[in-house]
Amino acid sequence: MSNSSRDSAEGAGWGSAEPGAYRALMPGRTEKLSWLSPRTLWAARNGVLASWFGDPTGRTRSRWVAQRAAAGAPADKVIGRDDPDRFSFLVIGDTGEGDDPQYAVVPGLLEAGRDTRFAVLASDVIYPVGSADDYGTKFFRPYRDYRAPIYAIPGNHDWYEDLGGFMRVFCDDAPPLAPEAAPRRFSRAWLRSLLWHRPRPEDGARLTEARELRPAPSQQAAQPGPYWAVDAGPVRIVGIDTGLLGTVDAEQGAWLREVSAGDRPKILVTGSPLYVDGEHHPCEIEGGGTVDDIVRDPAHHYVAAIGGDIHNYQRYPVDVDGRTVQYVVAGGGGAFMHATHTIPRVSVAGVTEDDFRSYPLRGDSLAFYSALYGRRLRMRRLFTLTEAEATAVIAERLGIRTGRAPGDGARVTRRTRIVAGLLGTARRPERRKRFRLPVRKIYTSVFSPGSATYSPPFFKCFLRLDVTPEAVRLRCYAATGNRAQEVDPPVEDEVTIPLG
Repeated sequence: MSNSSRDSAEGAGWGSAEPGAYRALMPGRTEKLSWLSPRTLWAARNGVLASWFGDPTGRTRSRWVAQRAAAGAPADKVIGRDDPDRFSFLVIGDTGEGDDPQYAVVPGLLEAGRDTRFAVLASDVIYPVGSADDYGTKFFRPYRDYRAPIYAIPGNHDWYEDLGGFMRVFCDDAPPLAPEAAPRRFSRAWLRSLLWHRPRPEDGARLTEARELRPAPSQQAAQPGPYWAVDAGPVRIVGIDTGLLGTVDAEQGAWLREVSAGDRPKILVTGSPLYVDGEHHPCEIEGGGTVDDIVRDPAHHYVAAIGGDIHNYQRYPVDVDGRTVQYVVAGGGGAFMHATHTIPRVSVAGVTEDDFRSYPLRGDSLAFYSALYGRRLRMRRLFTLTEAEATAVIAERLGIRTGRAPGDGARVTRRTRIVAGLLGTARRPERRKRFRLPVRKIYTSVFSPGSATYSPPFFKCFLRLDVTPEAVRLRCYAATGNRAQEVDPPVEDEVTIPLG
């Protein structure tokens, strides 16, 4: 097994002279998606409109579910499979930008996942707005050589066109929803409808051609709706849809309680992680309660909760009444990288910094962003930090043992401290009160969403889960875009989860 980022800078992808072969998988021309483009921001406006004028997601989802039920989908939304008691599957989160970082994941995924029985896409299958015509280059083409079925749960971006493209691809080519009755004039719903982004009438015209990229019977999967459960071997995998704003409607909440009952060990897959960036986000259910209440209930036997939406890897082993539930963020499947260097020193739900795991390491994240903004601002000499300098300043500011030692000769200077502060690097808790300017909040909400890059290392990742009747082994594999990590994908984190 090759070195990981915890072993060496080369294992992290720094300094590699040989680029990966992933570009041979890409179409001849790819569109570079910019999250700072006014056109992109305007197309993705529905999330803002939902927060201002009311979120219609629950009602629209209920109509999709009713339509699928009328077409013969099982009422319990459980997908039965014939997997043996010992099998493996993949989880890939936040994939579909259709550019270098997404395709860079594919060679290692095919290598590490060649014997897996299926894959699950966890949130945001297609960026920026889930259009059906984007599935060719952002789903069917990148995964054309993965020979097993792929299930998916939608993320907020898949909802920006009311989930039409997602339902067509994953739910047996579901027909469009009939339009709802017009809302009362001058109501909040009426104002929302005036501004609401909708798909183009011709959207999906290229979908039939795109499907030919994954035509084999072994690759096909039809799921009962945007949320579902899969009974596979000894476990049940429960996938929930958190819509535009990261919540669950009452109808889906009632289903989740029903499908979670029983002694069978369960793994939750959700579009909104329950623990992320050192904070707890339990995910509200309309009408009362939270998703995490259901996960924590010992009668439901959840052993892990895996969420997308945040584009990196994080793991929190939380003690829940004497048993450990692994809460995982797994959104590193292709979209731009969300920083990890902005995560404060972890202390949440009994999980400390020593228990917490992330990828990329905070030092690598800071070095990545310093190089990115050095190029953008044409201030490379000031902004760009070596991975050793970035790791050293992370250790000082957070007071932690970094996942990889800084290396000989790495010094923390005034310049490195200034750059770390400007790029939102967290500080140790006892020092935070001295600084009133919310630099980290400004950085993560304003600068990070435009942070795509097209040269390795990309710091992408995917999960492989190996299931037996006794345990699940979860491994996080890295994808940097360099040849070394394609041929032998390094394991960045590994944990064995008992099923007893």
